Amino acid sequence: LWVPFMLFVARASASTVEKAYPGLAEGVLKSASLDKLSSGTLLSVDGFEILLSWADETINRVPAAMRKEAAGSLFFLLEQEVTRRVILRDAKNAGVPIKDISENEVIQTFLGQKVSTIAVSDGEVKSFYDENKEMVGGLPFDQVKESIQAFLVQQKQQDAVLDYVKSLENLKDIRIDAEWVKKQNVLARDNPVDRARNSGKPTMVEFGAIGCVPCDMMQPILEKLKKTHGQRLNVVFVNVRENQFLGARFGIRSIPVQVFYDRSGKEIFRHIGFFAEVEVNKQLEK
Repeated sequence: LWVPFMLFVARASASTVEKAYPGLAEGVLKSASLDKLSSGTLLSVDGFEILLSWADETINRVPAAMRKEAAGSLFFLLEQEVTRRVILRDAKNAGVPIKDISENEVIQTFLGQKVSTIAVSDGEVKSFYDENKEMVGGLPFDQVKESIQAFLVQQKQQDAVLDYVKSLENLKDIRIDAEWVKKQNVLARDNPVDRARNSGKPTMVEFGAIGCVPCDMMQPILEKLKKTHGQRLNVVFVNVRENQFLGARFGIRSIPVQVFYDRSGKEIFRHIGFFAEVEVNKQLEK
């Protein structure tokens, strides 16, 4: 009994990715146990394994011009891959038919089943209408009731899917090679956003692109901030067309986006679209 007991203690006390490297994981790998895995194995979980060769295979699928950036985002890409495979595993366990359909269709079917019973009450619809009459152009309730109902159902379904994906952060059966994660932590932090966040100063990051009109309108504001607050504030511009992986890692889906971090590197606020100078200063004051 002694050996199995000691193995249990060792596994129970094993460090997780989030404990060892706070902020490195964004989802399913937060609770992954750091471990020494068998030769050639990168990650092990009930139902599947991912080999170390996955890293090279993944980078080689990326256009040559983007491979350097991809190499610094491998942990992020691994987390996306593990999330996908865990959802497929859950779908299979839930009895979703997998024959003759693509993996994406399996995932969509599974997620569709999870939200299929979601509904909204007449009271919720009426309450939304009363609070948002301007949004519907002041039209009578009976004319917009069905549209509002469909909108609220869709919002609830999206929230339910997000809650399910977030719940994957608590999985306890994922083991990942500790040495690989240690190296990836260094590579993942080597970017202008994380360098600024780890500097001990508050940071404002603008995610945008050259030629995007509202992004270009933000440039004079950023330059002024650098001149007036440069000694006590990091002002960073990330061109997401040139840094696609970095934009994806920070959840950028439209541009421009302004993200504000406190001196400890914690995100405090983000805004999508053009952000007037007076509003920027309000956030900086906070």
